[in-house]
Amino acid sequence: MEKKTKLHEKIYLILILFFFYLPIFYVVFFSFNSSKSLTRFTGFSLQWYEKMFSNRTIIEAIGYTVACAVIATIVSTIVGTITAIGLSKSNRIVREMVSQVNNLPMLNPDIVTAIGFMLFFTSLRIQTGFTTMVLAHIAFCIPYVMLSIMPKLRSLDPNIAEAALDLGCTPIQALWKVIIPQIKEGIIAGALVAFTMSFDDFVISLFTTGPGVNNISIYVYSSVKRINPTINALSALIVYVITIVLIIINVVPMIKERRGKRNEQIS
Repeated sequence: MEKKTKLHEKIYLILILFFFYLPIFYVVFFSFNSSKSLTRFTGFSLQWYEKMFSNRTIIEAIGYTVACAVIATIVSTIVGTITAIGLSKSNRIVREMVSQVNNLPMLNPDIVTAIGFMLFFTSLRIQTGFTTMVLAHIAFCIPYVMLSIMPKLRSLDPNIAEAALDLGCTPIQALWKVIIPQIKEGIIAGALVAFTMSFDDFVISLFTTGPGVNNISIYVYSSVKRINPTINALSALIVYVITIVLIIINVVPMIKERRGKRNEQIS
């Protein structure tokens, strides 16, 4: 009976993985197709990658997307980290109130948040464009950064900062040399989530951007109604970059850990 249950669990797991990853492999596979067909592979070709890199609109969309995601990630990580540390030192009532407000952007549908930002910028007569899109991305990325850091702060010894001050550290030194190293995993996780949310966003970007400023998601949306194999190449390129980043994030710590163990054995 137990063997049958385990077999069923393995089958379900394989089916779920197949369901999730088949579309990704499908896109990557047909990005090398020599024809426009999305159902029949007629031969290997890199022509769609060449057309993608020669298409100025796609290159601009990639540039806007990466620039917006990087700026939003840096700013939201700094602001979210400082805010989370400040909340950890606040009284319970203030901490609970801010936490509830912080959860609103994550619980709200994207369309509600997008309309809110659009009305806000319109009421202030701010011309929408790249700046407004970046500001909107920063605003909705901060809650995810705080959500990643808060559990790490709760696990810290509440007296660790005071101990650092007693040993001669200034408040800035205690923050930089004591608290941040203890919560760096949460900061990195929050930064990765912020970058992913900003890079992937469509609805909020569509409502807060202006004429001539399109990110990848907006470009794909505008091109999806007609057969355009360059979208396959663009999607495949994103998959390659994400795969490389994940490999680096997972492999580099393993290499450092092995080197540390070897140094310990040598010494």
